[in-house]
Amino acid sequence: MSTNSDISTPTANLKELAHYSNLSRVWWDEGGSFTALHYMNQIRIPWIANTLIELGIAKNEFVNTDKPLQGLLILDAGCGGGFVTEPLARLGCTVVGLDICSAILEKAKEHVALDPSLTNITYVLQCVEEHAEKNPEKYDAVIAFEVLAHLNEPELFLESCVKCLKPDKPIFVATFNRTVASFLLGIIFAEYIWGFIPRGTHNWYRFSCPEEIERIFEKSK
Repeated sequence: MSTNSDISTPTANLKELAHYSNLSRVWWDEGGSFTALHYMNQIRIPWIANTLIELGIAKNEFVNTDKPLQGLLILDAGCGGGFVTEPLARLGCTVVGLDICSAILEKAKEHVALDPSLTNITYVLQCVEEHAEKNPEKYDAVIAFEVLAHLNEPELFLESCVKCLKPDKPIFVATFNRTVASFLLGIIFAEYIWGFIPRGTHNWYRFSCPEEIERIFEKSK
């Protein structure tokens, strides 16, 4: 369940907070409920790195090294247990992992402590709206993966993420598209037939169409 130490914010959905707090104990179990997220990192992390290189945001002196993102500051908004935070940090950038669920953030801190080399990660228990007010135009990139479908006000969340970005810097968003396919595969099969995602994890009506996200970004310009 959600705890008194969780952050209260207009974007927070208490039911979702309780659900993920209960799952925090298996967050880093690669054969468990979050297997798909671990697998998707094989695609997503190179996508982020390659995009930052192609846009000329990554620093030239590091591009051809094993730390191509060194010197960059990235915000992982809604970082959860650190699935994306840790592999990004291994590419050299400094990453701030932001979440409002204290139980999950504690798991993230416990896991990163297992690797003494990951000194370039800071986990913060804070909502992105407050973070944006205190850290405007600070980051070279913002990550928002698998967050929007679990919020009350995804528009406010994304607008706050954009405020954290330096001018003309990118935000990377990943979420379920609201389609028949996502209903069948992401909910019916994944949760009720195959069972590799806990039942109740997703609500199809909270999924976002690309056009809806694009409109939010247009308004934020």
